[in-house]
Amino acid sequence: MKRPHEKLKVWQRSRGLVLRLYEVTGSFPGEERYGLTSQIRRAGVSVVANIAEGAARGSDADYLRFLKIARGSLSELETLLMIAKDLRFVAETDYDELLGHCEAIGSLIEGLSRRLRSDRISEEDIAYDP
Repeated sequence: MKRPHEKLKVWQRSRGLVLRLYEVTGSFPGEERYGLTSQIRRAGVSVVANIAEGAARGSDADYLRFLKIARGSLSELETLLMIAKDLRFVAETDYDELLGHCEAIGSLIEGLSRRLRSDRISEEDIAYDP
């Protein structure tokens, strides 16, 4: 049985981003294991985890607060990816792909936040992917 947050497009996309981040950071230099690699992974996990935690809270106000935290973590992730690209740890094509995922997730977070403020989750927030 799917939990409510697992039906959300934003949660599904964020989870997919985390998996991709682990793939990309797996090729980072060993000395970055506890540095940039760890920070990128933690920021990505923070996005999806805060979306899930907010969805489990009892009020829209709490949910909105956790979505704001997820958006902040997403912004942190974008900055960390830019630094990784500048250091040539991430190829330009991977950077562009990851940044595209971040932008799409940011839009989904904003849309879900707007709908929560208007007190109506719509069908477009829900993904029907198995």
